[in-house]
Amino acid sequence: MLVWMLRKVMAERDIWSGAALARLLKEKAGYDISPPSISALLNGQPKQMKADTLDALCTALECTPNDLWVHTHPNVKALN
Repeated sequence: MLVWMLRKVMAERDIWSGAALARLLKEKAGYDISPPSISALLNGQPKQMKADTLDALCTALECTPNDLWVHTHPNVKALN
């Protein structure tokens, strides 16, 4: 099972709001994202994601996809 860890990665970098994430995406990755899209990323586990979005998140947050997703056994819950 994949667990979405965006909020944890953001907290580790002192990013506490969707607006701050959107600004960071624009500044560091040149990536524009709508408020509803930011909200969807923050409020639930994505069922799908564009490669461009994942690339921008990794660039802006200086992380890898392995930081944003954690694979666990289906019967074990990861801590968010």
